[in-house]
Amino acid sequence: MGNSNNTQEKFKSKIGGQALIEGIMMLGPDTGAMACRLPDGTIDLETWEENNGKNAPWYRKVPLVRGCTGFVVSLVKGYKYMMKSADKQIVDDEEDEKDKKKDEKPASEAAAEGSAVTAADSSETGGSGKKKESSGYDIFMYLGILFGVVMAIGLFVMLPKWIVGLMPSVKENRFLRSLLEGVVKIALFVAYMYLTSFMKDIRRQFMYHGAEHKTIACHEAELPLTIENVRRQPRFHKRCGTSFIFIVLIVSIFVMCFVPFTVTWQRIVASLVLLPLVVGISYECIRLAGNNDNLFTRILSAPGLAMQRITTREPDDSMIEIAIAAMTPCIPKDKEDDKW
Repeated sequence: MGNSNNTQEKFKSKIGGQALIEGIMMLGPDTGAMACRLPDGTIDLETWEENNGKNAPWYRKVPLVRGCTGFVVSLVKGYKYMMKSADKQIVDDEEDEKDKKKDEKPASEAAAEGSAVTAADSSETGGSGKKKESSGYDIFMYLGILFGVVMAIGLFVMLPKWIVGLMPSVKENRFLRSLLEGVVKIALFVAYMYLTSFMKDIRRQFMYHGAEHKTIACHEAELPLTIENVRRQPRFHKRCGTSFIFIVLIVSIFVMCFVPFTVTWQRIVASLVLLPLVVGISYECIRLAGNNDNLFTRILSAPGLAMQRITTREPDDSMIEIAIAAMTPCIPKDKEDDKW
């Protein structure tokens, strides 16, 4: 269990987050928030209600089941707000034209018109100032998620099994084959993340990822959320999504050892059928690692923490400011509601 030398257990928060495009999303027990840096340098903040606390639905509490449902919800929600953050970086030419026309009008008339437009936008979206997404946007979003899932299955499920299936000396030994398939999957994942880290936009997103981790660490250290305090925190976190993916890859190796099939297409089908189980077990493992500090959990967390040297970067102060803005609304008034 925990380190016996600690007289007081370190506070662990339920709040988690995700780096977006020039922004960060945070999800708390009862509030979610997205803060983005707009092209004009200002901070745009959106908040909404969440239900991740004591009153969460049963499927968010049952072991194994909560990992699968949480993964799906996180995938959909993460992609949704990733798209919204990208949309906020597009300067609306129509709005610019309205602003120009407004500048040409008398000040009193322009102010009255501006107030009317703001009121109309607020009533339509509950104060967000943005128009509701159309059904066409929703369809595009779900198609994007589907495309991403298919690409991930092709790259990290089908390709490794096909590559190992070409090796006559090992393809009939399911234990050795499962191990090699896992090694290939991990190698592909590391190579993919490493190569994408050289892209300018991805590198900035990894910096926001670092800001997210540092801000959560500052909150868990029970320090005031200031830029100075956040800056001093580590950018690595055991409950990060990167660590979760790594655990999924490792757990899949052990699960596939029990699959008796040696034909490639049969192993692909079996791995897809067993994916919910693998995700469920992996979630319980990362909860165990997040709640305990011993030799086993340190070994379990080590690969994911090492991978975070690629998927996180040291942020600048403007990124930390965004992370603080996203984090602040998500902190519940009752500390007990925030305990992991």
